[in-house]
Amino acid sequence: MRVVSATANPHKLDEMRAIFGDRIELVSRPQGLSEVAEDANTFVGNARLKAISVCEATGQVALADDSGLEVDALGGEPGVNSAYYGGGDHDDGANRDRLLRELSGSTTDRAARFRTVVVLRWPSGEELVAEGACEGTIGLEARGDNGFGYDPLFIPNDGDGRTFGEHSPAEKNALSHRRRACLALLSALDASEAVSEG
Repeated sequence: MRVVSATANPHKLDEMRAIFGDRIELVSRPQGLSEVAEDANTFVGNARLKAISVCEATGQVALADDSGLEVDALGGEPGVNSAYYGGGDHDDGANRDRLLRELSGSTTDRAARFRTVVVLRWPSGEELVAEGACEGTIGLEARGDNGFGYDPLFIPNDGDGRTFGEHSPAEKNALSHRRRACLALLSALDASEAVSEG
């Protein structure tokens, strides 16, 4: 199944391609497509806006995701504003710095999760929505040079005490919220195909 990706983030694209394997042929978003204003207040709302935009622009099945970090002590922030939390546009360092400042008074209440919502949209208007989350904690300092975004601060509960920034791409993909969302999407796709065939 050939699907156009709505993301311009090469790290996300690589992760999703590795997860989908040969089940979905995920192609890069065509150059020249304008950015979509992500002004919804939920992950699914933002993912849907992007999926609709790319689907309408290309006339092909489109896949969009919206992801973010939710920190319990901050009431779920940065949430949908994860990419802009530090005040800049996708400035990973500024985002991490602000998060550490916001949590500077807490050494114990640092529970958090990465959440991803994916929307697969057809030109007909049909869509599938799936979600995945990875529970963890925020470290006291950044560790590791792998990954991107908040990875050097996030310690997954299902891991061995290392941050995602200290995991190899394959290790992160085995645990990540994006993997869980993509696998949930594949399950939903299989179920919808089974229904249509029945």
